[in-house]
Amino acid sequence: MAEQMMAADGRTLKSSLNRALRRQKLRALLLIAPLLLFIMITFVIPIGQMLFRSVENQIVGDTIPRTVQELASWDARTDPLPDEAVFISFAKDMMTAVEERRHTRLGSRLNYENAGISSQFRRSGRDVADMGEVIADQFIALNPAWEEPETWVALLADPDWIAADPDDRPAFELSDTARTALPRTSDVYADFARLAQDSPRGLARSQPWNMVYFALHEDLTATPAPDLGTLASPLLTEAATAASGFETESIRDAFIASSRGWGDTALWQTIQTYSPPYTASYFLTAVDLRQTPDGIERAAENQQIYVRLFIRTLVMSLTIMGACILLGYPVAWMLANLPSRQANLMLILVLLPFWTSLLVRTSAWKVLLQQQGVINDLLVWIGLVADDNRLTMINNATGTIIAMTHILLPFMILPLYSVMKTIPPSYLRAAKSLGATNWTAFWRVYFPQSVPGIGAGSILVFILSIGYYITPEIVGGTSGIFISNRIAYHISSSLNWGLAAALGTILLVVVMALYWAYDRIVGIDNVKLGG
Repeated sequence: MAEQMMAADGRTLKSSLNRALRRQKLRALLLIAPLLLFIMITFVIPIGQMLFRSVENQIVGDTIPRTVQELASWDARTDPLPDEAVFISFAKDMMTAVEERRHTRLGSRLNYENAGISSQFRRSGRDVADMGEVIADQFIALNPAWEEPETWVALLADPDWIAADPDDRPAFELSDTARTALPRTSDVYADFARLAQDSPRGLARSQPWNMVYFALHEDLTATPAPDLGTLASPLLTEAATAASGFETESIRDAFIASSRGWGDTALWQTIQTYSPPYTASYFLTAVDLRQTPDGIERAAENQQIYVRLFIRTLVMSLTIMGACILLGYPVAWMLANLPSRQANLMLILVLLPFWTSLLVRTSAWKVLLQQQGVINDLLVWIGLVADDNRLTMINNATGTIIAMTHILLPFMILPLYSVMKTIPPSYLRAAKSLGATNWTAFWRVYFPQSVPGIGAGSILVFILSIGYYITPEIVGGTSGIFISNRIAYHISSSLNWGLAAALGTILLVVVMALYWAYDRIVGIDNVKLGG
């Protein structure tokens, strides 16, 4: 067996080499760690959140969990309205949601799918506190002790929780006995106690909601009769005996009286359809479809805007990219072939727009392109356009293309210039000396070598233009806006972040698909910025 070579530190040479390589890799990792962390925080995590928001729908199940559970077995084809049990669960959920001020958020979420639902939640949010009052009044009339908060604490709270220091009590805890004997009451009271304990008055001075009394009546009149066991007390025994004779009220009728919309089958179908914690509805809306109880359907014709906007965004971005190539190629050629002093002066002019605010440049185009603007005045003055037939170049696609071409032109010129600067002029002279015409020498020799610059500039201009929203918003009007304008609208105005995330995700997928196609056809390795 060959003797292993040893290093100076007594280790084998192979072990020492591996150790040195590991240290080298670790140092390299530590050097790039800040950049990786920056990318994770500013790029990967936001994109992950966007993808999650595009399918997240937990607000329904989190806000009205009892209602969602009861609605799962409801079939609108056999019963146009859910039964009383659903409305009772809904009242209990709504009471908690109103106290936490979450019912309006839920209404806004469902309003995206069925216009008008948010108003139902607002109206009934004001009335739900009175639901169950008939039952509550009868309990209190039977024995005024039911009006005292201490009665409920003694009945339902865990003995250890009651014995704890009032100034340092943990979160409210139900007793196991109460949870078993009075499950409905314990369920609603637990929500009430959690909120009342954090309120300024505190649990000891807060009278329970009417729906707590209603739940107690449900427990005491349930079939079979509840086994009160060790929970029984003269007060509770008296209530259990009298509860069956109480006058009852219909919670369903109370909701419909509060707002007639609760008697609409479509409203409850919407709640049922969008009860799961995750949904594809945002993506369906983003492609002009909608999810209904009967399946996926096309949106109404006057609501089919997103597919058209995606197509317009792609077409106009490609048009802007093409215009930048046509205008930027000659400028880049001049920069690459002029003497250094003149080329540097022209390069300053190319970079000058970067020193001016984007908003100022866009606003300047609004002044130039309007019907009473400088360009129309000039055309009328030289006689190319009649004064009563001025060109409409603003608040449309034309204005967007002109303004964005001007703004993005430097991003095409600079990559072209950096590539053209590396093409030796001797190649053209050699081609001409071999008998080629100026056009043949350019097309066969010079142009193929500048293609990597065209590719780099095209990718830059296209990706930048597809995500622009400030310029189209100012000069585009209704026919010149991009899909990015709708994304910005849903984020800042309608607050429909789920739809905005879905639109952004689709836009990201489209860009990645085009990037992949470009790589397959042209090859990303052929894209150069010079050198």
